[in-house]
Amino acid sequence: MKKENHSKVSEFILLGLSEQPEQETLMFFAFLLMYLITGLGNLLIILAIRTDSRLHTPMYFFLSNLSLVDICFTSTIIPKVLVNYISGNKSILYSSCLAQVFFFIWFGVVDSVLLTVMAYDRYVAICAPLHYSMILTPKVCVFLVAVCWFGASVNALTHTVLLSQLSFCGHIEIHHFFCDLNVVIRLACSDTFINDLVMHTMGGTTVVIPFIGILISYIQIFVAVLRIPSAHGKRKVFSTCGSHLTVVCLFYGTIIGVYFKPTTTHTAQQDTASAIMYTVVTPMLNPFIYSLRNNEMKGALRMLFNKKSGLSL
Repeated sequence: MKKENHSKVSEFILLGLSEQPEQETLMFFAFLLMYLITGLGNLLIILAIRTDSRLHTPMYFFLSNLSLVDICFTSTIIPKVLVNYISGNKSILYSSCLAQVFFFIWFGVVDSVLLTVMAYDRYVAICAPLHYSMILTPKVCVFLVAVCWFGASVNALTHTVLLSQLSFCGHIEIHHFFCDLNVVIRLACSDTFINDLVMHTMGGTTVVIPFIGILISYIQIFVAVLRIPSAHGKRKVFSTCGSHLTVVCLFYGTIIGVYFKPTTTHTAQQDTASAIMYTVVTPMLNPFIYSLRNNEMKGALRMLFNKKSGLSL
């Protein structure tokens, strides 16, 4: 039997979130507003950290990278959603779908590993404060971030190359608002055994191992907190970790809900709602989570706004 070629399909159809015109208008403005808030909020975090010398520490260096990743992560998905709503054309080219899969996985994995690096940073700061500056030197911080970006790109490239080898036949409709790897693989009309194997091994590893790393770090932090005699000291430790823990719960909670529950319990609506949480809502909330309870960040933002006001006068 002659092997079918993926060239038989030149584009996919993204069915999106709703087929009702009035709901699509509402969705368009909701996505646009969330995208603008995400971009502006994370950009302000980056600018505040860069302009305030007091924030030139490992913790804020990692936070600025997380903000950059969040901007890139949402930019992989939301602009295409907005264009589809405006044009009324829900198609996405085959090549564009592959590119979206690559960048979605790349930035998603960087996000996941960066959260682990940030947990390690908090562990060192709380459990080994006297050695903090010696362990997390500028070179070590840059190295950790570079490993995150490079390792995630290799992971994303592997999945994308394997996906490009699959055959897709006929008129392909994706019941999602972006090209999610798991959903696209399910549409193939050729054998997907290797893709499924790699997706569950490499994909699971990039979520499970970082999550375990975060758990280990916070178990050590919790043990250290129990040894602190004063209630004020305990509150101070929890205040420095609270923002990160909130982001971890939001990010990993929705990821695990989508990719690690039994397929028999999946519904398209539940998966779509969870996907909106970790692709749109969590990146939008991160700037608020990290700034509202952080006095240093609030001070840096005030300084940034004061500088902007002074320049405009």
